[in-house]
Amino acid sequence: MATITMKFGGTSVGSVEAITNVVAITKREVAAGHHVALVVSAMSRVTDGLLNVIKMAESGDKWGYQSEIQKMRERHEETLNALVAPGKTRDSVALALNKLLDEVVEICHAVNILSEASPRIRDAIVSYGERLSARLVAAALVENGIHSKALDATQYVITDDKFGSAAPMWAETERRIRDGLLPQMQAGLAPVLTGFIGATKDGATTTLGRGGSDFSGAIFAAYTRSDELVIWTDVDGVMTTDPRIDRRAKVLDHVSYTEVGELAYYGAKVLHPKTVQPVLDLEVPIRVRNTFNYDHPGTLITAQSEAASTVIKAVTAVRGVSLLTVSGRGMIGVPGVAGRVFTAAARAKANVLMFSQSSSEQAMCLVVPDDMAVAAKDAIEEDLQQEIDRRNVEGVTIQSQVGIVTVVGSGMRGTPGVSGRVFSATGSKGINVLMIAQGSSECSISFLVEDADLKDTVYTLHELAL
Repeated sequence: MATITMKFGGTSVGSVEAITNVVAITKREVAAGHHVALVVSAMSRVTDGLLNVIKMAESGDKWGYQSEIQKMRERHEETLNALVAPGKTRDSVALALNKLLDEVVEICHAVNILSEASPRIRDAIVSYGERLSARLVAAALVENGIHSKALDATQYVITDDKFGSAAPMWAETERRIRDGLLPQMQAGLAPVLTGFIGATKDGATTTLGRGGSDFSGAIFAAYTRSDELVIWTDVDGVMTTDPRIDRRAKVLDHVSYTEVGELAYYGAKVLHPKTVQPVLDLEVPIRVRNTFNYDHPGTLITAQSEAASTVIKAVTAVRGVSLLTVSGRGMIGVPGVAGRVFTAAARAKANVLMFSQSSSEQAMCLVVPDDMAVAAKDAIEEDLQQEIDRRNVEGVTIQSQVGIVTVVGSGMRGTPGVSGRVFSATGSKGINVLMIAQGSSECSISFLVEDADLKDTVYTLHELAL
């Protein structure tokens, strides 16, 4: 008898059809004799709607946020009515859904009065999306004869108080899942848990960052000692590239944790970048599958890579980034400049996606998201103001309209000539490479190109993965 944790994303619980598929998938696993736990996201577009009601409440648009919440109320009620026959179950769940949305309205009224929503209040409001969907899915399972109930992850996932991007307190989280959740599963319950959210020790609701439901799934998989974590989404698995860029993209049968970590970090939308963190040491296999094509085996992700016919397995792209260049002859041989640059960028809360430095130390390049570029530039120039005044540093320049392309494959490690093939291919198409970075793991090469060249670059390099 296996234990399986299944995480369902927003599109996988976003409609009557989708939830019906979730029920069918769960029934199949239960019929096979497995213990199962479900971790769910909010219904598609609901989190965006909740973020929108916060903005409306802050701006004083009382009618706007009440209208938006009413639309959510109607959508969830209509879905419930289609999934659950009239009776006590439907009535009690409808009451619970309405109560949750009434709470959202009350919190928005408070925000409206204050004209401001603190990070703590924002987390409290956006958490309701998962709470609503968990109750819908659990009701549909019960309607179909499965012993289930909705459970808020706030009981189990204990975090710090960094609202908006909280980090789990691992020991306490493990204890609560092991002592509080696991016995219920072993007694035959198929719990439906809220993804994305947790709580501080004093009970304040937190969120794990956008896309954090994948992370939640991995946390529950790790501490229920699951034999497999299945990420159910709306694609057949991890693909060799974005099919919107190249229709030849195909599903990868098998990738390693390291490979999928690179893919997730550099633009693949299938997994949240932090997903593999909780399952690494326990080596829990992850499988990515399609809720709407659940006979497809999907992509298996394990600790070890599997030999492939091509050295390069996949190509990803990231748009919406800017290149920051710090340069000056006075930087040569001066200790601590790189440290000061990174410290200043961190102070500006800029996530550094790539970094390179010339061997002469006359120039350093950082790649950060577009919306962090100006703040990072200002922070770095403030820190290096004396050097700029003395003309030892020329300042910081921003180049926007650029994108990161990453080629991934563990077979690249120790294989001569991979970089040469990559850059020969781009050179043959007249594509100018602005910056290059390769990790010590040697399973990826990332480089920067102008945004106008991004699609052609991905298409050209994808040839090497086919």
